[in-house]
Amino acid sequence: MPVSARVRTRFPSALVVFAAAGTLLLAGCGQQTDDASTIIRTTTNIAGAGVVGLERDTSQACPLPSRPDPGPATRAVTHTGGVAQVPADPQRIVVLGTPALDAACALGLWERVVGATTLTGPVPQPDYLGYGVKRIPSVGPDGAPDPARIAELDPDVIIGTEGQGDYAALAAIAPTVLAGTGSGWAAEFTGLAEGLARADAAEAVLAGYRADAPATGAEPAVAAAQAQASVVRFGAGSITVLGTDSFAGGVLTDIGVRRPQNQRGASFTVPADKLEQVEGDVIFVLFDGEAGREYGESVLRSASWKELGAASDQRVFAVEDTIWHGSGPVAARALLTDVRQNLNGYVGG
Repeated sequence: MPVSARVRTRFPSALVVFAAAGTLLLAGCGQQTDDASTIIRTTTNIAGAGVVGLERDTSQACPLPSRPDPGPATRAVTHTGGVAQVPADPQRIVVLGTPALDAACALGLWERVVGATTLTGPVPQPDYLGYGVKRIPSVGPDGAPDPARIAELDPDVIIGTEGQGDYAALAAIAPTVLAGTGSGWAAEFTGLAEGLARADAAEAVLAGYRADAPATGAEPAVAAAQAQASVVRFGAGSITVLGTDSFAGGVLTDIGVRRPQNQRGASFTVPADKLEQVEGDVIFVLFDGEAGREYGESVLRSASWKELGAASDQRVFAVEDTIWHGSGPVAARALLTDVRQNLNGYVGG
């Protein structure tokens, strides 16, 4: 389908509830609850963009605990920091970064997480992981964990991604696994799962996702191949088109969603006077923090933005940055839900 502002085919709104969850993610979330009075989702429109995820059900984001891999009481895990001897079934876990918390959630081990790094901003952890994870004690900000706080928690294992803190200091406290980030989110998740002795469970999670992503795109109400979706992230004074090398771009590819011709490669920045480069049949927008939202709103209110075909068609949707610019199977499934409900939707009046 062309993305011309003059020639477009309209699709009926597809407000379909996402139900194609993988085997492990169907189990429910133990004691995880969604406290509506705490997770407030009331903003329905941002500068003309419809806000996605207002009715997201996070009560089943994390399944029941998965089984550990068979084997000895400890096993060697090779990772970016070296080799760690991790316990077969850790009971006290510290996670460093959202990808590690997403992994613990996806494997059903979030209730064993005794400490986690936290986000800057109004909430300590992403909303999409549910209310329960927000009560996990902080071990410092994301990217700068405090070894003293971690040591006080007496963890069995520490997991995170490369660049999260001083590896030697962390490894002196407990076996530490830092997964690589250069081979895509699925490989990153597998590395984190190995640190939790859950490689088999991780493969089952990924197998479910790999089956559900194209099935979602093939749904008649979704018809992923018939629309070209643009993905734009606003920073503090910057506009970035997320290409197929990004997390969101990879998941969209798995679903079968087409991208505009110029977005079928690496991510790139766009000058504010070249907004035609972000055109699509539908545009999903992300805001990097409060500064990104402020700048993004100013662009969305501009005359140049309003001239875009997707804007005039009321097909611009604001999505959660922690999901679309995230990493991990729980974020990927939340993104499937967003696409299924909004790819062919229109912003309400």
